[in-house]
Amino acid sequence: MSTTTTPYAPAAAPPSRPRHGLRAGWMMTASGWSANQFSSLLGAYRSELGLTESAATGLLAVYVLGLVPGLLAGGPLADRLGRRPVALAALAVNLASTGVLMAGAAATWWLLPGRLLTGLGAGALLAAGSAWVKELSAPPFAAEAGPGAAARRSGLFVSAGFASGGLASALIAQWAPHPMVTAYVPHLLLASAAWLLAWRAPETRRVRAAGPPVPFAAPARRRFRRVVLPLAPWVFAAPTIGFVTLPGLVTGVSGWHTVYAGVATAVVPAAGLLVQQPARLLAARHRSATAVAGLTAVAAGLALAVPAAASGHAVLCLVAAAVLGAGYGLCLTFGLTEVAALAPPDRLARLTSRFWTAAYLGMAAPYTVTLLSGTFGTPVLLGAGSVLAALTCGAVAAAGRRP
Repeated sequence: MSTTTTPYAPAAAPPSRPRHGLRAGWMMTASGWSANQFSSLLGAYRSELGLTESAATGLLAVYVLGLVPGLLAGGPLADRLGRRPVALAALAVNLASTGVLMAGAAATWWLLPGRLLTGLGAGALLAAGSAWVKELSAPPFAAEAGPGAAARRSGLFVSAGFASGGLASALIAQWAPHPMVTAYVPHLLLASAAWLLAWRAPETRRVRAAGPPVPFAAPARRRFRRVVLPLAPWVFAAPTIGFVTLPGLVTGVSGWHTVYAGVATAVVPAAGLLVQQPARLLAARHRSATAVAGLTAVAAGLALAVPAAASGHAVLCLVAAAVLGAGYGLCLTFGLTEVAALAPPDRLARLTSRFWTAAYLGMAAPYTVTLLSGTFGTPVLLGAGSVLAALTCGAVAAAGRRP
């Protein structure tokens, strides 16, 4: 590629190989698996290890404490050093964190550093891996995916990990011996295989050629602040309420709470995967339509969660969780596609990391509900969340109409 036509060029001219994007994509599945395998074990930790409700839910917040610095460091490092070395190192940390969590079966204090390392590795992997998968799925590394499809691919792999990781660990915890250890074995195998597959994928970071740097234009910055950032926390606030908060309120499933929690952790991201085709159709009609539909689904899911939480009805809780999962899928698809459209080539990983950081702040939602439920009641808090999601939807829709 001539350096006189673009200020960025690939470091090498690789052949078009669609499978490279798939190889790196399994890393994202391992990341999603590691995040959700712990969520469905919360009931088992409470019953078998004696953790209190606030301590068990607080470990979810510890994950975010590790995730945020991982994201904020991983994005700039991936833009500076390359996607491949940062993503491979992050997956190695993610793999080691699961070993630390397994030690928590013998001494519960290991759960704290285990969750912190899980977040740190997952954060750096999301920042570097999302950019890597996107670039490996688009020309010149592949020819089968357009820019929008390439940007969505990492979200699909993450959602697949979310959907399968929680269910697998819950089923193992329900019936397998030594569940606090054996439930983590599938992630060890998956992450090891993903690392070996990704090792064969090429680097995609673009080397600066002659010419001025591509600026991050002011309109793009404004759109990121006014449209993407307000939506981002709902990306994970919605699903975590669906598979953390609601299963803990269900009655009438005595002896099957762990399996029910696993089903919930599968239903939520599975619904996010099922809405991908409607998301593409919405995006073709209007650029911000996917965002509006996603936030509308989040508001509706939280509204359904109000009677579900008040009654503890198992089926109604799953219905509410599925609607929240649909909102998660639509919001995540919009966020990743929009970031890919707004970011200059040398800032893609950095801007992606900012989006993921804002998104994962929403994982504190179940902990907030637990802290405030004694004062206001869970149904009231969920109703307030529905109103807040609706207000966010209105603000994003208004901002999205601006040129």
